[in-house]
Amino acid sequence: MFQGRANLNLDSKGRLAVPAKYRDALIAGCAGQLVITTDSPKYLLIYPKPEWNVIHQDLMSRSNANPMVKRLQRILIGNAQEVEFDSAGRVLIAPELRQQVGLDKSVTLVGLGRKFELWDEAKWNEEMNEPLALEDLGSELEGFSW
Repeated sequence: MFQGRANLNLDSKGRLAVPAKYRDALIAGCAGQLVITTDSPKYLLIYPKPEWNVIHQDLMSRSNANPMVKRLQRILIGNAQEVEFDSAGRVLIAPELRQQVGLDKSVTLVGLGRKFELWDEAKWNEEMNEPLALEDLGSELEGFSW
């Protein structure tokens, strides 16, 4: 399970040096094979390959006669890029994915359980400064306390 965040820099070729605390777990759990995609114009999603395989299979087993399913397939699967760690523990973020969500140099990698989000650092800071409207969640967090 991945948690926490790290502020990092993409190098001039668009490579991300994955922090050792995550990299070691990813090498052990999926031999460093990842899938990078997006479901938002704000950030990229990074999945260990085994986690992605479950999502891919589930999504592709659904009927694309439903326009929303078809759209989700296009977005998630159509943007998916398979990557592996290089010898220095970096992964290449494809230029089209970087452009799609506005990643330049300063980025924030956020561990969210079984996946990561990769944000432009300024966009992440803006998102974190937005007030959290708990009343908008309805019953989604009923009984949750922190």
